Amino acid sequence: MTAFLFPGQGSQFAGMAADLAERFPESREVIERADAALGFSLSEAMFDTGETAAETLKRTEITQPALYVHSLAAHAALAARGLSCDMAAGHSLGEWSALAAVGAVGFEDGLLAVRRRAELMGQAGDVRPGTMAAVLGMDAADLERVCAEASGAGEGDVVAANYNDPGQIVISGDREAVERAGAMAQEAGARRVIPLPVSGAFHSPLMEFAREGLAATLETLDLSAPSVPVVLNVTAEPTTDPEVIRQRLLEQLTAPVRWAQTMEAMGAAGVTRFVEVGAGKVLAGLAKRSLGRQTETATAGTADEIEALAV
Repeated sequence: MTAFLFPGQGSQFAGMAADLAERFPESREVIERADAALGFSLSEAMFDTGETAAETLKRTEITQPALYVHSLAAHAALAARGLSCDMAAGHSLGEWSALAAVGAVGFEDGLLAVRRRAELMGQAGDVRPGTMAAVLGMDAADLERVCAEASGAGEGDVVAANYNDPGQIVISGDREAVERAGAMAQEAGARRVIPLPVSGAFHSPLMEFAREGLAATLETLDLSAPSVPVVLNVTAEPTTDPEVIRQRLLEQLTAPVRWAQTMEAMGAAGVTRFVEVGAGKVLAGLAKRSLGRQTETATAGTADEIEALAV
C-alpha cells in the first residue's frame, strides 16, 4: 500500500513549484486556477527568487495557500502519470491538501478556505501572541507533564502541539510559558530545545480566536467522501466520513497534530511506501524516524522527482 503525505507550514521555499508550471501543463493549470480564484497572483509570490521572496512566503496568509497549491500542482502531475495512493494524510495545513487531492473538497473551495484559515490564524497570533519550540529527545508523557507544570507555575499556557516523531515534539503557547517549559524540559533530560520562527502559537489554546470564523467557513464548505481513507491529525485515525472531517478540521486549530501516531496507524493498516507530495522532504524523514530507517519513502515536489517516480 502507498500513502501520499502532504507537507505543512515550514516547508515553503522561494521559487516553489516554478519548475512544475514550466514542465507540466496539468500543474500549470492548477496554479492558474489558484490565481484566478484568489484574485491575485499567488504564483508570483511562489515563483519569485529575489531577496524578499523568502520573507513574503513566511507570511501565514501567503504560506498556507502556497503550500496547498504546490501540493495540488504536484498531485496533478502524479495523477496524469497514473500514480495514486491507498491512504492519505497531511501535516496541519497539509491535511487540507490531502483532502483536496483525494476528492473530499473541491480545489477552489479548499483554496479559499485555506486562505481564510490562514488569515484567521494570523489574526489570532496578533490578538494573543505566542511562540513554539521543538523539544528533542524527551518522552511524550514526560513532556506533557512538564507543560502542565509550566502552565501552572506562572502566567500563560503551553501545550504539546506537534507529535512529529518519537524523538521530536513541538510545544506551543504564550512566550513566557514556552520558555519556562523549555528550561524545565532541559532540566528533566531533554537533549535540546529549539525555538521556532513562527508567527503564532499554532495548535494551542491561543488559536481559539480563529475558531468562530473557521467554524462559519466550514459550515458552508461542500465536503464529500474522499476516494481513499484520510488519517486525521486530531485522532490519528482514518476516515471517509465528511462530517467527521468537518468537525476535526475545526478541532485541529487548537488540538495537537498527532503525526507520529498517524505514521504508526498507517503502518499498522499495511502502508509500506510513503510519498511526500509537495514542498520539501520533512515528512519523508519523519516517516523513517517513526517507523524505522528501512521504511520506503519518496518525494514528489519537483519536476525531476515526479518524472523519476513515473518511470
